[in-house]
Amino acid sequence: MTTAHRTCPICDSVCGLKIDLDVTGRVTSVRGDDLDPFTGGYLCPKGASIGRLDEDPDRLRHPMIREGDEWREASWDEAFAAVERGINGVIEKYGRDAVAVFFGNPTYHTMAGFLYRMPLIQSLASKNVYSSGTIDHMPKHVVCGHLYGDPFAIAVPDVDRTDYLLVIGANPMESHGSLFCAPDMPKRLRALRKRGGKLVVVDPRRTRTAAMADEHFFVRPGTDPFLLLGVVHTLLEENLATVTLDVNGLDELRELVKEFPPHAVADACGVPADGITRIARGLAAAPTAAVYSRMGGSVVEFGTLTQWLVDVINILTGNLDNPGGTMFAKTAALEVFRTGQPFEWARWHSRVKGYPEVLGELPTATLADEIETPGEGQVRALINIGANQVVAAPNGPRIGKAFDQLDFMVAVDPYLNDTTKHATVILPPPRMLQAPHYDFLMQMVMVRNYTRYSPAALPLDEDQRSEAEILARLTLIAAGAPLAAPTSAIDEGFIGQLLTGATQMPGSPVEGMDVADLRATIEGDDGVEQILDTLLKFGSYGLSLAKLKEQPHGIDLGPLEPRLKELLTTPSGRVELTPEAIVSDLARLRAKAAEPVPEMLLIGRRQLRSNNSWLHNVKSLVGGSNTCTLHVNPADMAKYGLGERAVVRSAVSELIVDVEPTDVVMPGVVSLPHGWGHKGGRQRVAEENAGVNANALTSDLVVDVPSGNAVFNGIPVTVSPYEA
Repeated sequence: MTTAHRTCPICDSVCGLKIDLDVTGRVTSVRGDDLDPFTGGYLCPKGASIGRLDEDPDRLRHPMIREGDEWREASWDEAFAAVERGINGVIEKYGRDAVAVFFGNPTYHTMAGFLYRMPLIQSLASKNVYSSGTIDHMPKHVVCGHLYGDPFAIAVPDVDRTDYLLVIGANPMESHGSLFCAPDMPKRLRALRKRGGKLVVVDPRRTRTAAMADEHFFVRPGTDPFLLLGVVHTLLEENLATVTLDVNGLDELRELVKEFPPHAVADACGVPADGITRIARGLAAAPTAAVYSRMGGSVVEFGTLTQWLVDVINILTGNLDNPGGTMFAKTAALEVFRTGQPFEWARWHSRVKGYPEVLGELPTATLADEIETPGEGQVRALINIGANQVVAAPNGPRIGKAFDQLDFMVAVDPYLNDTTKHATVILPPPRMLQAPHYDFLMQMVMVRNYTRYSPAALPLDEDQRSEAEILARLTLIAAGAPLAAPTSAIDEGFIGQLLTGATQMPGSPVEGMDVADLRATIEGDDGVEQILDTLLKFGSYGLSLAKLKEQPHGIDLGPLEPRLKELLTTPSGRVELTPEAIVSDLARLRAKAAEPVPEMLLIGRRQLRSNNSWLHNVKSLVGGSNTCTLHVNPADMAKYGLGERAVVRSAVSELIVDVEPTDVVMPGVVSLPHGWGHKGGRQRVAEENAGVNANALTSDLVVDVPSGNAVFNGIPVTVSPYEA
C-alpha cells in the first residue's frame, strides 16, 4: 500500500487529497489532506470518487481509428501517421485556416493543457481557434481587458475578510467558487455570518447558497444589468460612492445611469425598487464588501454588461484591490499569460458572421457556421482537445451534424462519447493519477496565495503516451515537422524562450547571463517538470520544483495583497470605467427592455456531484440530487397542467423531460442541468442515466455581443404536458 498526496484536478476547488493505492495501482481510499494549508482536509463527492473516475473501465487506453462506422485500436505510430496525413492534407489543399482547434474545459485543469496550448496555436497558425471560454467566462476577460488593460486581471472576493458578500447568478456552495477558488465554501460562508457579516444572493433559484443567505432576491433570468444599473444609480445619486482608485469615466458613468433609478428597473428585473436600494446602501455602509457573479451573470445575452457592472460597483464602493473586497491573486509560477501590453481585441473576425476575436479565439457559437459554409477559409479539419461540444455547446445537435462534414477530426480524449464518435482518430491521455499536476490557472483566482505540485502517482505503461507527449506531437505535426522529430524540441524551445527573455530583461537577476549556463541550473525529470521549474524560479516568490517537492502538502504564500498597480496596462494608466466597447451595448439592452417578457424562461443549474459532461460515467456520482430533471414551480405545474413529464419547446428544438416540482425555482422559470443527454458513445453508466441534452434547446444565433459568449440562461421556452 502506498499513499499519494496530490491536488484534485476535477474542479476549481483544488482540494488536497490523500490517496491510498494497492500494489496493482488501484485506489483503495481517498481522504482530504488535512495538512494542506489551503484546503485543510476538505473533500467533496467528486474528489472522493476520483478513484472510480480514474479507473473507469470505459476509458480508452489505446489510440482508436474509425473506418466507416467501425472503430479499431491502433498503435501510436499508426495513429500519429493518420493525424499527419489528415491535418497536412487539409493544409496543403485548403490552407491553414481550414484547420480549427478547440480546447475544452479539462485543458484548464491539466499541466499539458496549459503548457502546450500556445505552442500548438502558434504552430497551427490558423485564425480558427475556439475553446470552452466562449461557452463560459469570456465576458469576464473582456471586462477586465477594457477596464484594466489586462484580460487576466480577475479580482476574486476576499471572502475570509469581507463584511458583506453579494452573490449574483452563482452558487458557490455547489461550485466552490468558479473563477473564485475557495474550497469548503460552506465553512467560509458560515464564518462570514458568524463574524457578523452579511450574505445576499440574487438568483432565479433558491440555491444552496441562497438558502443560507441573510436575504435572497428572485430575479428574472438575464436581467441582472437592470438591477446593477439601479445599484450604481443609487450609489451615485445618494453620494454613497467612495472611489479610491485613479479612474477615467466617472462623469460619463453618472450620465449613463441617470435613466436607470431603482423604480425604473424594478419591473424589468423583477426585484422590488426598495430591495435594489437596500442592496446599494448595504454595500456602501459595510466596512468591506464584495460583489461576485458567475455563470448566471455570464452565459446570458448581456453577460459583458453584467460583469462590467459587478466590477464598477466594487470600484465605486472602494472595495476593488482592498482587503475584504475583491482582490487579485499572485501566482507562484511566472505569469506567462500576461503580456504587459494594453488589451487588444477584434484583430480579426469570424468568416461567416463577423464576430470579433477575443484572446485569439472566435466564439464557439459560430463553429458550425464555419464548418458548414463553403468558401475560402471553410473549416475542414478539427483538432479537438478534451471537449464534448455536442452536449456542451449551444445547439449541440447541429454541431454534431457539422462534425460529420469534416474531412478529418482528431480528438484528444479518454472517452468515445457524443462528440469524439465523429472523429477520425482518438488519442487517449493516460489516467489522472499517471499525470503530474500543477494548477497554473486556478492559482490566478484563489482566495489566498498558495501553490502545490503533485508528481504522477503511477507510472505510464509502455503502450501509453503522456498528455504532454500527445500535445507536443500534435504541435510538431501542425508545424510540418517529420514524425521522427523528438517532442523534446517543443520543451526546449519553450524553456529557451523563457531563459532568453529573462537574460535580456533590464533589472532581471539573471540579466546578461549566458543562456546555456542558466539552462544547466534547470531541474526536473522530464520536459514538463523542467518548464515548471523554470517558471517557478522566475516567478514572484523565487520558488523551485525542488522546494515544491519538499512540501507535498502545498505551500501557503499568504493572504491576498493589493496589486492592481502592477497589473494595470491601459494606455492611460488609469482604470477605464466606461469603455466604449462595453457601454455601447446599453443600446441593445434598452431595445431588449422594450420587448414583451416571455411567459417562461429556461435556466441551467449547478450540481455538486457533476462537472459539465464528463462525470456522468461514475456510478457513485449519478443519482440522488445529481439527476437530469426539469425544476418547475408548483404554481406553474398547476397553470400548465403538468404531470410527471413535459414537453419543453424553444425556437431551436423541443425535448421531452422528467418533471420535478419544487418551489426553489421562481414562477415563470424552469431549470434543466447542463451536460446531459449522452448517446452513441461507449460510456455505459452515462448512457444508462442519459437524461436530455439541454443544449438542444439553446440557440447558436444569440450571443453576448461584446464577448461572443454563448447564451445558456434566460432562454424563452414553452412548457406543456407530455401525452404519450
